[in-house]
Amino acid sequence: MKKIYLILALALTLGFVSCDEEYVTYSDAEYVMFAQEQSINMVLSDQEYFTVPVSSTIACDYDRTFGVEIIDKGSNAVEGKHYRLLSNSVTIPAGKLVADVKVAGNYENIEATDSLGFVLKLVMPEQLKWDLYEGSDQTNVVMYKGCPFDRNNFTGWCIITSLLLRDYPGDNAGYQRLIRTEAHPTEENTVILRSCFYDGYDLTITFNPENPANPLVTMDKDQVLSDEASVFGQILGDNHILTTHSRYYPSYFNSCQRFVELWNHVYVENLGQAVGTVGHFYNILEWISDEEAERLQRENGM
Repeated sequence: MKKIYLILALALTLGFVSCDEEYVTYSDAEYVMFAQEQSINMVLSDQEYFTVPVSSTIACDYDRTFGVEIIDKGSNAVEGKHYRLLSNSVTIPAGKLVADVKVAGNYENIEATDSLGFVLKLVMPEQLKWDLYEGSDQTNVVMYKGCPFDRNNFTGWCIITSLLLRDYPGDNAGYQRLIRTEAHPTEENTVILRSCFYDGYDLTITFNPENPANPLVTMDKDQVLSDEASVFGQILGDNHILTTHSRYYPSYFNSCQRFVELWNHVYVENLGQAVGTVGHFYNILEWISDEEAERLQRENGM
């Protein structure tokens, strides 16, 4: 994905060079392009528009305006239904290196599971296209829906599909488990996972909805996952298997589809001293209806 950092570095090296023919000191240096080959954007209910950045290699002493057109080929987003351009042109102001194409997404017409895309193209003279980056005058714009966070959507019945249970099943019959979850009575944005991986051991996870484009999930440190004897068949530390979120792999939640991708670090200690790491395990937590939970219990014995 092309970032604009190299372009900005070039511009800083060259200085602010005028585009006026009388003042050009670096020939063929003016190129204009989309800053990214693919622009991925979340569409929110209270969002007026999102932006797709356009950049130039140099700043000019006058405004530069370029046309913006939509390429239908390869698009599954429908203009007028899923989105609309706020303008069919973009202007890089005098003295500036960047400007934004503004796109209004239609939140109501985007489904929770949609991944919609379309192609934008800059309409400009051929000499402004940088041959070094083929297709830099186009970008693929991807849109997906971002639903408001509601902790209640992550309470009730939940199915866990877990690589931890696959590798260390304990008393579980397989790598899936049906559990109950509830809101923590005192901790904001935190839910309790009752008997999460193993019977009798509750865990908590905390949602961080402040940045909708980066919806992270964390776990408190040193939560007791299970005793060692039940899972390992032996005691290596103080008979407590501990867990927290992985520091190597971030965990995310999806408010629209009501699921969490949880990476947890599993480890063993003895009197507070590390004995060893069991591993970092990927888990999917999916919240379901009472009716679906009843069916799974009836048909699958979960």
